[in-house]
Amino acid sequence: MFRPILDFALPPRCPICGVTVETDNHFCLSCWQQLDFVAKPWCAACGLPLVFDHPGENLCAKCLVDRPAHDGVRAVVRYDDLSSLIAMRLKYGTRLGLAKLIAEQLQKHVADHADNAILVPVPLHRSRLWRRGFNQSVLIGREIARSSGIALDHDVIIRSKVTPPLRGMSGQQRRKTVDRAFALRPEAQQILAGKSVLLVDDVYTSGSTSNACARLLKKAGANQVLVFCWARVIGNSENI
Repeated sequence: MFRPILDFALPPRCPICGVTVETDNHFCLSCWQQLDFVAKPWCAACGLPLVFDHPGENLCAKCLVDRPAHDGVRAVVRYDDLSSLIAMRLKYGTRLGLAKLIAEQLQKHVADHADNAILVPVPLHRSRLWRRGFNQSVLIGREIARSSGIALDHDVIIRSKVTPPLRGMSGQQRRKTVDRAFALRPEAQQILAGKSVLLVDDVYTSGSTSNACARLLKKAGANQVLVFCWARVIGNSENI
């Protein structure tokens, strides 16, 4: 009844540039065309987009030498100046509704891995959670759970150690920083045994955090761990 009035007073806007759009959680045509969507072929281990689709298992050069602990990354877009606005506006609390937008974009990947699955958001340390008031990965996970029907467990894995922000660190520094930063809840084995874990995060950078979580989740009996995120950082030396 009041929807037309609300739409007139507060019309839906593009989450990037702010121009008026037809419905909530939709991009304008210009921003949509500028987003660099990640598509197949991609590395089966780390999700890096590849130039060629090879027969058998597709692996990038790095994963041929040092395969990650997780079993793949499903990212919506490449992380760049445009896509980072979505991640930052959600992370720092100015647009919490963007969790639903990200979940909707991830849904096409979730459908392929819904059997015997459980959603597990990457945790924040309680001190950071108190300061921020929310965990953006939990918000995304809840929206995915709501639309897919997959169970969500937001504290089967906890961040037991305070770590500094990883931004600006090298891959080696990141791995050292998150080493032993996570722990499992006592009943984790009962919850995770035989499950396919969809590990939810906002941005995949070097994989250090995802790998640290994946090692623990598999230790508790998870069959596989797939990382689901809005954006994936791709270095200048990593060619699509």
